Amino acid sequence: MLSAGPIGQIVRAPKTAELIAAQLRRQIVVGRLSEGDMLPPELTLMTQFGVSRPTLREAFRILETESLIIVRRGARGGAQVTAPTLSVAARYVGLLLQMQGSTIVDVYEARMVVEPVCARLLAERRTDEDLADLRACIQELRDLVSAAEAGMPGAAHWARGASRFHELILQRSGSPTLAVQGGVLQDIVATHLETSVARGEGESDSRRGFQRSIRSYDKLVGLVEARDSVGAEEHWRLHMETAAKSLLRGDLKTKPVVDLFS
Repeated sequence: MLSAGPIGQIVRAPKTAELIAAQLRRQIVVGRLSEGDMLPPELTLMTQFGVSRPTLREAFRILETESLIIVRRGARGGAQVTAPTLSVAARYVGLLLQMQGSTIVDVYEARMVVEPVCARLLAERRTDEDLADLRACIQELRDLVSAAEAGMPGAAHWARGASRFHELILQRSGSPTLAVQGGVLQDIVATHLETSVARGEGESDSRRGFQRSIRSYDKLVGLVEARDSVGAEEHWRLHMETAAKSLLRGDLKTKPVVDLFS
């Protein structure tokens, strides 16, 4: 059904399935339904909402696309609540960036705004567990460089380890908002990092680059341990600016985001 909106604008009335999905979504968001909970059987929900099975299943499909439920068929099936992951948001943000023709430089500039602030907050709020996890991540990278042939770790392995360190800075900052904003770009940054490392101009250059990164990570952890928030923010901004000069070379500098996934 269509109705007249402000100044004569035509507004589509929500479909019944969308209204049902909205009610169930709210229950998940406010915590009335938790991850792992099963929704009531279809017949129960059909009676509760006064709708047909096709309408209810359309509502389920909406929630499935949002990664809020998983629907399993069969005698022991049903709709189970799931926790949405950061990758869901990253997928849509990445699509939007691709459609706008965003470049890798633009993505890095955004990261350089968010991450140094998160490093400062991490230094202010860090726990012993945060320090232990950061050091464990660094040790994994150090072991990777030491164990690889000729000191040259595989691009994919290094990219995953380095991305994990960046993720820890975001996640342990104590700011869920900044963590999400930075995290939705992680897949793009990781993909570019893997591509850039794979294009290294020389084995020794790449090896020295890995070792420099590890020393920089160690320095950040030392600043975080000392709760030097100003120093942590300044160091991490410098680290990211230096890394950008190395990683944003050649055609990768102006490469559209969409080209990384083509």
